[in-house]
Amino acid sequence: MAYEQITFEVKDGIGIMTLNRPDKMNAFTGTMMSEMIDCFDRINKDDAVRAVIVTGAGDRAFCAGADLSAGAKTFDYEARDDRPDRQGATAADGSVNWSDPSVRDGGGLLTLKIFESLKPVIAAVNGAAVGIGVTMQLPMDIRIASTKARFGFVFARRGIVPEACSTYFLPRIVGIATATEWCFTGRVFDAKEAKERGLVTHLVEPEELMPTALKLAHEIADNTAPVSVALTRQMLWKLLGADHPMEAHKLDSRGVFARGRQADAKEGVVSFLEKRTPVYPNKVSEDMPSYFPWWDERKYS
Repeated sequence: MAYEQITFEVKDGIGIMTLNRPDKMNAFTGTMMSEMIDCFDRINKDDAVRAVIVTGAGDRAFCAGADLSAGAKTFDYEARDDRPDRQGATAADGSVNWSDPSVRDGGGLLTLKIFESLKPVIAAVNGAAVGIGVTMQLPMDIRIASTKARFGFVFARRGIVPEACSTYFLPRIVGIATATEWCFTGRVFDAKEAKERGLVTHLVEPEELMPTALKLAHEIADNTAPVSVALTRQMLWKLLGADHPMEAHKLDSRGVFARGRQADAKEGVVSFLEKRTPVYPNKVSEDMPSYFPWWDERKYS
């Protein structure tokens, strides 16, 4: 797929995905959604990509939310002639087939794709991030914000509800009290508050944003085993809903047993003893353990 609204480049093991509509403050569209999903699919299959940074073009916005150029019909997809992909759920008698694929939220399709990523994902938030501009960040692993960044879960102020699976992710990141305050009020808040309440991991001056993100990405890419990182990412995310530590113990045990038999474990120990940089031979595309993926297949219905 040729990209129109994002760019993607890989350098020294780091993939940089840039939301690229700076004249529209990188507002989110169906095209951007499709391109980002396609790009994450490519990233998962590309062993040359060890970590991913997502940022916005220009210095005004990471992503200013949904493109509102359709006016009052923005979220009424069946009334829009430019979104045939979102039509077909309503029957002639007015009843809605809630299981029809056209009902599904595009932001959620994207965040579910990010949730399943086998590579670490770092958000470098360079400016305004509201609506889908902030909810798409929630399944990303680390959020680094410029002091110029602003955030807002503004859905109630637009007459809709939170999307992109954010009611799952947000309380797990910042706690239910902060999540309810931000979502009920819909107010826009600054990067300092985002950092204080745990939404943002690092807060830096604008000129330090990408250098900080790249330094962190290289810390991962240059020193760790990609299969181990892929497994660890999914273990951490999937176990958020576990009801007993035994679930973690069972999964940890599989992981240590399986990885201990692979060449990466030998290289990790020998390189440490020899005081040299490791060169891990196992690949995410070929060498994931046989028990992966361990979770049940989940389908929308």
